[in-house]
Amino acid sequence: MKLLRKIIEIDEELCDGCGQCVPACEEGAIEIIGGKARLVAEKYCDGLGACMGECPTGALKIVEREAEDFDELAVEQYLKARRAESAVPGAACGCPSEQVADLKPAGRQGLSGPSLSGTSVSLLGHWPIQIRLIPAHAPFLKNADLLITADCAAAACPDYHQRFVKGKVVMLGCPKFDDATDYVKRFREILEKNSIRSISIVIMEVPCCSAMIGIIKKAIEDSGTHFQVRKTVIGLKGAVLREEAETFGKGS
Repeated sequence: MKLLRKIIEIDEELCDGCGQCVPACEEGAIEIIGGKARLVAEKYCDGLGACMGECPTGALKIVEREAEDFDELAVEQYLKARRAESAVPGAACGCPSEQVADLKPAGRQGLSGPSLSGTSVSLLGHWPIQIRLIPAHAPFLKNADLLITADCAAAACPDYHQRFVKGKVVMLGCPKFDDATDYVKRFREILEKNSIRSISIVIMEVPCCSAMIGIIKKAIEDSGTHFQVRKTVIGLKGAVLREEAETFGKGS
C-alpha cells in the first residue's frame, strides 16, 4: 500500500556512480546499477537520509511523495538473502583459494626488487587475498598493516609489489560489483578482532572505486576504532596520480 511519506530521491544527472552512499544505507536500499545509484525498492528505504552525507555530488535528497511503506521485516529478509548469496563456501569443498597460508618462509622474508634471474620477486606474504575469502581470525591479520586494494589497481600499476606490498596484508576486491554491506561487516569484524596497526587503500581514478573509501570509513566507525587512512589513486595508465591521508573513526 502506498502512502505519503519521506523517501530518498536520486538525481541521475548528478550521480557519478561512486557508490559511497551504498554502505551508508544500513537497509541496503541503494545499489549501483548501470553505473548509477538506484533505489532497489521503496519498501527498503526508511526515509531518514543517512546516505545523503556520503554523496560528494549532492545527487541524493529526501522528498515527500506517495511511496510504498517502509517494511522492516522485508529489509531483514532482503539483507539475509544478500548475505547468503555472498557467503563464502565452506572449507569442505577443498578449494585452495579458501586455505589460509603464510607465504613468508625464512628464505623469502625481506626480498624486494628483481631476483638473480632478472625476474621480479613476489612480495605477497599470505593467502588468500580476496576480501570475501579472508576470515577475520586469519593469523596474518594480527598486528597487521592492511593494504586494501581495488583489484583493477593491482593490474594497472606496473610496480605494485615494489611500491605497496612489502610488509602489508593485501586485501583485494571490487567495491562496484561486490556486496558493499558485506564488505563493511567483514572489515568491522577484522578491526574488532585484530590489533590492526595501519590501513592503506589503493584505488583507481574511476568514480566507482571511491566507494572503497566509504566502505572503510563505515567499518572503522562501526568498530569504534580510529585510523589515519592513507589513500593512493592510480591512473588508467598505471601512474600514481595522488597520495593523501584522511582520519576516520572516534574523535576524528
